Amino acid sequence: MQKKSSYYLFFVLLLIATNTLAQNKIPSLVFWENLKKHCGKSYEGEITEGADNETFKGKTLKMQVLACENDVIKIPFYVGEDKSRTWVFTLIGDKILLKHDHRHQDGTPDKVTMYGGKSPNVGQTDIQMFPADEETAQLLPAAATNVWWVGLKDDTFTYNLRRIGSDRYISIKFNLAKPIVLDWKPWGWQGK
Repeated sequence: MQKKSSYYLFFVLLLIATNTLAQNKIPSLVFWENLKKHCGKSYEGEITEGADNETFKGKTLKMQVLACENDVIKIPFYVGEDKSRTWVFTLIGDKILLKHDHRHQDGTPDKVTMYGGKSPNVGQTDIQMFPADEETAQLLPAAATNVWWVGLKDDTFTYNLRRIGSDRYISIKFNLAKPIVLDWKPWGWQGK
């Protein structure tokens, strides 16, 4: 009987230790690993807020998790036939940097490119926030108050933008439960 009770006590302590370790995982790193699970997959999306935006209105929206390295994930975002946009996520310690890489059809950088921001804290496992950084404020003064956030759940990826102090807001939701086949590459893609 003593042996059985010791076994149960050991098992309970093991469960508590495992649960404690799981709770101590850094949320941004969990988010990062969950995002990497989608590498090589593509998804279709739809605007859920800000549908009056002429840039996106009535166009097919697709994202392609095209490149995943230890510290960089590149996700081209296609708006209809426009292949100019790539979201570049970079892991820096336990924070994530989001930049928007914009290219012309010939692959050259747009004059407005690489704007975005770094998460100010570790966020949550299913959402990361990116307030505009100084580089963005210099490049696009009107975007100095931009805040982007990305939500990542089992079956959805959401990309959101709010410009604080204005009515500028857009939210795009992608269905991760239904991968699509997509053999496109963004403009200027060098296989990186």
